[in-house]
Amino acid sequence: MLKEAQPVSSYSDLTDVHLEVDGGVALTKSLVATVNEACARIEDDDRKGLTLLVHITGAGAGAAGEPWPHETAIHLVNQWERALRRLERLPVLVLAVVDGACRGPALDLLLATDYRVVTADLRLELVSVAGSTWPGMALYRLVNQIGIGAARRMMVLGAPLLADRAVASGLVDEVAQDVDARVREILQSVGANGREWAIRRQLLFEAATTSFEDALGTHLAACDRALRLARSGLEAAPAAGGRL
Repeated sequence: MLKEAQPVSSYSDLTDVHLEVDGGVALTKSLVATVNEACARIEDDDRKGLTLLVHITGAGAGAAGEPWPHETAIHLVNQWERALRRLERLPVLVLAVVDGACRGPALDLLLATDYRVVTADLRLELVSVAGSTWPGMALYRLVNQIGIGAARRMMVLGAPLLADRAVASGLVDEVAQDVDARVREILQSVGANGREWAIRRQLLFEAATTSFEDALGTHLAACDRALRLARSGLEAAPAAGGRL
């Protein structure tokens, strides 16, 4: 029996909102609602230094997961993609931890996070429907994050991407032996800068599709904000979400 997303955290002393998702979870209304609830909790909280931890508990190397696409309707897929977009635009650092197999909606969720720590038994897998790779926005995010060549190989071959190759491709950031300790180090290092991470994330998002001339003004605004913060502290800069 696959677990739905649950707001249960072993990192509750360091992170404000935590999602735990099975690596083979099916796409359901409950999953969409849980992600939206986590986003709302972050958006409605004015405290500085908030963080969101997404913990994907691997389905296991031999687990088949829920049949795909199960009983999914296109309107639910649309709601899911909008929830993911909402998550990846949150004004906080979104950290992911993955152990074991990660596929389908769990992989979608992983690709919407900012920093990814995994265990050595990681298996990232694209799912198929009607004999071909599911054509969801995971393909779009893969191309933007690791390039069309690597994304194409994953799509054509359908082979799992294991930990070493996932790190080499840049799809995940590091393999940790002591995941709990590493997560705590990362969360402690973020401090009160979650909103600043979000601003820089947006600059990265826009870099591939924005001309130098159009990007210059936004980067200068970010630099001006950083200079004011350096002089006067976090209270000096106006609140900003995904954009300045």
